Amino acid sequence: MKFGIFYEHQLPRPWDNDAEETLLNNALEQVSLADKMGFDYVWEVEHHFLEEYSHSSAPEVFLAAASQRTKNIRLGHGIIQTSPLFNHPARTAERLSTLDLISGGRVDFGSGEAATSAELEGFHVPVEQKREQWREGLDTVIRCMTEEPFTGVDGQWVQMPPRNVVPKPKQKPHPPLWVACSRRETIVMAAEEGIGALTFAFIDPEEARGWVAAYEEQLKYCRPIGLRVDPQVACVSPMMVHKDESEAIRRGLEGGNFFGYSLAYYAAFGEFAPGADNLWADFQEKRSDRGFDPEAAVAERLKLGAKMKEGQTSGLRGCVGTPAQLREYLRRYEAVGVDQLIFILQAGNNQHEHIMEALELFGDEVMPEFKERDEKLRAEKMARLAPLVDAALERRESGAPTMPADYRITALARNVVKKMGGDELLDQIAENSALGAGGLDALREESPDPQSLVRDGTKEP
Repeated sequence: MKFGIFYEHQLPRPWDNDAEETLLNNALEQVSLADKMGFDYVWEVEHHFLEEYSHSSAPEVFLAAASQRTKNIRLGHGIIQTSPLFNHPARTAERLSTLDLISGGRVDFGSGEAATSAELEGFHVPVEQKREQWREGLDTVIRCMTEEPFTGVDGQWVQMPPRNVVPKPKQKPHPPLWVACSRRETIVMAAEEGIGALTFAFIDPEEARGWVAAYEEQLKYCRPIGLRVDPQVACVSPMMVHKDESEAIRRGLEGGNFFGYSLAYYAAFGEFAPGADNLWADFQEKRSDRGFDPEAAVAERLKLGAKMKEGQTSGLRGCVGTPAQLREYLRRYEAVGVDQLIFILQAGNNQHEHIMEALELFGDEVMPEFKERDEKLRAEKMARLAPLVDAALERRESGAPTMPADYRITALARNVVKKMGGDELLDQIAENSALGAGGLDALREESPDPQSLVRDGTKEP
């Protein structure tokens, strides 16, 4: 089992002028340390307009900065909003490929469809169309990264003529694919598409067993959206580790509960005025009523776990405890076949220095035993799933249109001059371009002034 860290860039009010700058620079320090301690992944979300809950609207910028401060840790987009109304697919492909190149091939591409009114309505994405827009955008991104040239798309939400989208990613045929999942239904969908499942439902190991089983069963019917199959299931959990359990709880439990509360606030029960409300104050006042009372989690202190699912909340304990408690709890995830545990440390008002201490302690005292087993267990799993993966790739059908014969892109100036009847002039310029500035000046003297043609009304502009 591998380990990652996850960032929403939470920033509870009140804010000062330097708050966001400090938040982002602290996170980069944390990622740098995580890389040194042997963590496998850093995951960065894309959200918009979700004050206090997530100030992560430009993950490609943060991950690019992280790529230059690290050597081994994989850089996970967890996730990019792939509806063409959020991000044009060609721009997403360009950013992913560039990041993959400057990081030495360390990018993982997670995608998602958004689940908040603030974002969907802000970008005019109808909620009933978000799944279809996600898929059309994702399919087009993959094609832009892998086709040379991209043969164009005439979809419902994105239209684009043939172009060669550059650069191409270092990883071939493209970076590993993931999709955000919050329900069993989306786990099944991920398997059907041949995509890794990033589960953001805070499920305990025993429930994860059923999700992993459902995923692997559905691989039998997979028709991959990409040119590779990535059969992986990752789970998320709040985390804070300290040698004293009470201190771990003091440092991490409130932040973990704010994460759960603010997620539910924006996705389920909240009503808010942009730029005016105070989510942290609302959390302090109402968390008991909403099921996020830290005392509820402490009452179950022997049962580390994350108990939040769709339509159900309770105090989130997650991986908050001692190294010994975390090792025991994580073995249960490993035993049911979870491929990666992703930790949420930067949550609520969790302190930077405590996060740094937790990363170091986890790397020293918890991670090593799982690292020892990971390569063998992963090889056994991939060997077991290989027939399903091979069969899925055999079933894959490309929906890419054929490149039009003799397709050419006409330069902008040629289009303009063509309309003014000066097409032969451009051919002369092309033939004489080696003459240098003097030759071109002479050619210009022999040529009509396009603006004069427009002024005297003989030609249209």
